[in-house]
Amino acid sequence: MSTGQFGPRLTKNGATDGASFRLWAPAARRVELVLDKPQANFQAMSRGDDGWFTADVAGLTAGAHYKFRIDGEIDVPDPASAFQPDDVFGPSELIDHDAYAWRASDWRGRPWQDTVLIETHVGTFTSEGSYRAMIDKLDHLVATGITALELMPLADFAGKRNWGYDGVLWYAPDSAYGRPEDLKNLIDEAHLRGLMVFLDVVYNHFGPEGNFLGRYAPSFFTDAQTPWGSTIDYRVPQVRAFAIENALSWLRDYRFDGLRLDAVNHILAEPGEISMLHDLSRAAGELAAETGRHIHLVLENGDNRASLLDAVQDPPRGKYRAQWNDDYHHAWHVFLTGEDQGYYTDYQRAPLNDLARALASGFVYQGEAAAFWGSKLRGEPSGGLSPTAFVNFLQNHDQVGNRAFGERLESLAKAAGIEAALAVTLLAPTVPMLFMGEEWGSRVPFPFFCDFQGGLADAVRKGRRDEYAWAYARYGAGVPDPLDPDTFKSAVLDWEQQDAPEGRERLALIRRLLAVRREEIVPRLAGAAFGDAKAADSGLLTAHWRMGDGATLRLTANLSATNIVRPAEATGRSIWGGEPAQILPPWSVFWRIES
Repeated sequence: MSTGQFGPRLTKNGATDGASFRLWAPAARRVELVLDKPQANFQAMSRGDDGWFTADVAGLTAGAHYKFRIDGEIDVPDPASAFQPDDVFGPSELIDHDAYAWRASDWRGRPWQDTVLIETHVGTFTSEGSYRAMIDKLDHLVATGITALELMPLADFAGKRNWGYDGVLWYAPDSAYGRPEDLKNLIDEAHLRGLMVFLDVVYNHFGPEGNFLGRYAPSFFTDAQTPWGSTIDYRVPQVRAFAIENALSWLRDYRFDGLRLDAVNHILAEPGEISMLHDLSRAAGELAAETGRHIHLVLENGDNRASLLDAVQDPPRGKYRAQWNDDYHHAWHVFLTGEDQGYYTDYQRAPLNDLARALASGFVYQGEAAAFWGSKLRGEPSGGLSPTAFVNFLQNHDQVGNRAFGERLESLAKAAGIEAALAVTLLAPTVPMLFMGEEWGSRVPFPFFCDFQGGLADAVRKGRRDEYAWAYARYGAGVPDPLDPDTFKSAVLDWEQQDAPEGRERLALIRRLLAVRREEIVPRLAGAAFGDAKAADSGLLTAHWRMGDGATLRLTANLSATNIVRPAEATGRSIWGGEPAQILPPWSVFWRIES
């Protein structure tokens, strides 16, 4: 049930119970509401001067199926459909969001500084690939020290398999994983265990199959293109409202604790004008204030715009809590693997120095020219932000999956280096994120997969062959076909490996690190500030931060395969690594708190 401009509204007034339907279709001459459940019939919708078509139907209840018929030519689903039981080309189902009985009714979320994220894909997180199956794994997350479960996009996409970034019906969680009430049950069970739940949302484009907006509302789009499709025109008030209402629907109807907005550097924003991102943040902040909840908004932004971020603005009033810090990942990846192709070219000269800069002030690129980005100036100064304005990670869906074979870091780097990187990442006063299975060192790949048909499937294959021509030249048919169901199956997590010797050892390490974080770092994060960091050619990395209680957090690490001399006498209390000797062993990490 909708409370905004878009989507149907159930009316509950005794004898006049029914539903009210609305569709913004400014390019349509006429629209008819087509009902095929509980019985087939249709009725003309009334057209207003503003391009809105409306219809009221008495006697309808939740579960009714419907479509809109445009100009007598084509039947389309509701663009604000709450559920598509038969995928994107089938009818929309009327959902009563008020019907779910929440058990965690007193849940108000957790402060941002508590956050330890794990990014997951519902379809591959378990062998069942469903919302309900994820519930059985929540206790594992809690025991590990995870505090926030992040789901890759759920907006309904064409087919049975997809990463989620090809969604076309933004309000409808994909039926491949279950029904809306199943998703609510997952979130409810997470809240009962003290876990926050975040959702990845995509407001920079619509997927390539199943989007009919161009037929009856072409003003949704401009003539410009993103890498994935037509640019969405957020200068149009109705289009802006569509995205903002969608964000509020996830936060209100499903009680997600936060949203991660995908690639916002591809969202249209006019210089000097109030952006859609600003308005979305304010709307989410109003919901947070109204409900007394902690609501957290996170960006992915290749432009590194520090001016969009404010980790301490609570509730949000136009800014965003944090940004995924790709710079941090890229510096580590180049340092650990030696890879230097693609965007890694911007970090190949001195990756350890880049890592030091990320630890000292957030972004690596804060206004410098970046070759991969066409040598344009990239980023804004970020050292004045809270360290918690940066979500740091060693792996995520992009950095694993945007490779020819979808290999994880475990298949590319040595375990000693990875474990040192984890000890730095999980105890630094930024917000850490793991990728599903990383906590036990999973080697299961996460290749790109989708379930398109015909010419679109052929186009996807061609695009992959062009992007990874070197891999196809060397390995031919050995490169995973994104349309092959076996490619999807290869990405399903290997939960049994956490019980193997190597898995148990890595999981124990992660749990110890996160226990130290919970006890020593989190209580000091409010008010923490960046300090300084230095890297030496020997592999020595040192850094310090001023914590919110006035203490100084100090890092000393030997990020090399040889012994190096300790730089100075250690001061303060050890919280990780013990008391460092005069000689620091290879890949050793030491953390201390100095009052």
